[in-house]
Amino acid sequence: MDWDKLRSFHAAAETGSLTAAGERLRISQSAVSRQIAALENNVGVPLFQRHARGLVLTDAGIKLHHATSAMSRAASMASTIIKDAKDTPQGDLVVTAPIAFGSTWLIERLDKFTDLHPGIHLHLYLDDREYDLLKLEAECAIRLWAADKADLIQRKLMSVKTSLYASPGYLEKNGTPQQPKDLDDHRIIVYGQQISPMHVINWAQRVGRDDLTPREASLTVNNVVGMVRAAEAGLGVADLPDYMIPDDSNLVKVLPEITGPHFDLYFIYPSDLRRSNRIAAFRDFLTSEIAQFQASGGKGN
Repeated sequence: MDWDKLRSFHAAAETGSLTAAGERLRISQSAVSRQIAALENNVGVPLFQRHARGLVLTDAGIKLHHATSAMSRAASMASTIIKDAKDTPQGDLVVTAPIAFGSTWLIERLDKFTDLHPGIHLHLYLDDREYDLLKLEAECAIRLWAADKADLIQRKLMSVKTSLYASPGYLEKNGTPQQPKDLDDHRIIVYGQQISPMHVINWAQRVGRDDLTPREASLTVNNVVGMVRAAEAGLGVADLPDYMIPDDSNLVKVLPEITGPHFDLYFIYPSDLRRSNRIAAFRDFLTSEIAQFQASGGKGN
């Protein structure tokens, strides 16, 4: 079978849309449609059912999708192996990281990485969802939770502490909580994407409540950077990673004698890429930067 036709089919099966498949492959929607039609003509059965809501795989399409998934991963893996064929790390490297960690701690240090490895071109995806590394949606990931698949290699980078924070203006207006139950009378800012493991950061709703119903949130934000900005604006009390709060911040720790949840930060990549010099370069850079961060009194373990 023609690989171009199979690639078009696979992209349409993954996205459920001819338009999205064309965008992924950087070809026109009509080109995708023609290639899929030619493939269906070759195999003699329809591969999709066309609906107003998008493309739905037929039984034959489901079976072919299983095969093209393996082929697509093999092709991507071959591409990564070629990138690492030279002694000097070079080429594209796709990295995913949580929004808060990536947009604050990591971004401000990447100039050092580009100076060390000018031949590596980073593609940084900041998202609190989990990218599928085995499908090479990204080549490596920084995550605040451990990998749960045997084919992934992980290395713990550090532990991230969290605490309750609010602005001085908010506390002056609403009073400073002296014990956990006092939070019942305060506005609570929470992380809103419950499908992410990051939802455990909503400790401000639960502390001191034991088996009682969690406190109702006054504001829900779908990333931690937004939570920091909301707390700075005096909108309530939020549980935030300590590393995100600089010494010159206007935020004040609430109930400082009580610590919130700890997150273990991991660097994760597929076992098939264990010999990748690009991933090794980025891993070693992270390890070195975190060691310096902690040695200088950084807020992590």
